[in-house]
Amino acid sequence: MEWLNYHHLYYFWLAAKEGGVSRAAKKLRLAQPTLSSQIRALGESLGGELFERRGRGLVLTELGSIVFRHADEIFGIGRDLLDAVKGRGTGRLARLVVGIADSLPKLAVQRMLEPAFRVDPPLCVVCREDTGERLVAALAGHEVDLVLSDCPLSPPSGARTFNHLLGKSGTTVFATPKLASKLRSGFPKSLDGAPMVLPGEGSAVRRELAGWLDSQDIRPLIVAEVEDSALAKALGQAGVGLFVGPTVIEQEIADQYTVQVVGRVPAIEERYFAISLERRIKHPGVLAISSAARELLAR
Repeated sequence: MEWLNYHHLYYFWLAAKEGGVSRAAKKLRLAQPTLSSQIRALGESLGGELFERRGRGLVLTELGSIVFRHADEIFGIGRDLLDAVKGRGTGRLARLVVGIADSLPKLAVQRMLEPAFRVDPPLCVVCREDTGERLVAALAGHEVDLVLSDCPLSPPSGARTFNHLLGKSGTTVFATPKLASKLRSGFPKSLDGAPMVLPGEGSAVRRELAGWLDSQDIRPLIVAEVEDSALAKALGQAGVGLFVGPTVIEQEIADQYTVQVVGRVPAIEERYFAISLERRIKHPGVLAISSAARELLAR
């Protein structure tokens, strides 16, 4: 059985928190070469370097970042143990780490996450936004508990995850009141030549939208391509051009960004997935998020 040297782990964790080996050595009252050799020994036992030199300082490697996150949890639990036996409250909540694909509309994500803040016992919800591919790799590595995405995702080779379809939504085209009043009549042909902010190429809705525009022989004037859905809405609000969003949160988008509906396209379906390590979701926080999403998307 392999054993982890917790003394070495603590030295590494403190060095990462203090921003360097010299500061940690001073705090621990150890010689810097001694501390460095013990951190190096920890890295060797775990299969790689934990720090790399960048300029005059040290930064965590990818392995070091993973080890630090786990070490932070381990020593946090240790503090909780001491507080518990001494009759003090821990002040810490159980964590639910949710990976959010950066192409997802943030208003829809907000609606999905809300019930997780009301579960009993309460949770600390940690949100990580990244590409779907990186998030599903983090899920396979047990770094996140759930991934929300607009398309099914496959894990790295040798890992196993499950894609749970939460539901679908049609798509709505939005614009400023002035532009919407001009383009509403004759929709969708009125979009031909109109300025439009497109979702980024990596998003599923971009592919659906491009296919639909081609099928209708519509050629809007592409003024921007934006990965972040919130930025696309902000540009639309500023009058840069039309933008699209899920029909299920149409009213929320119109209210928050002071825009109006130009038209609706049910044929452009935005699908939403919860990706987990469980075939049957049991975690109360994950279950709350999945149930809220299904309710939202059933409207």
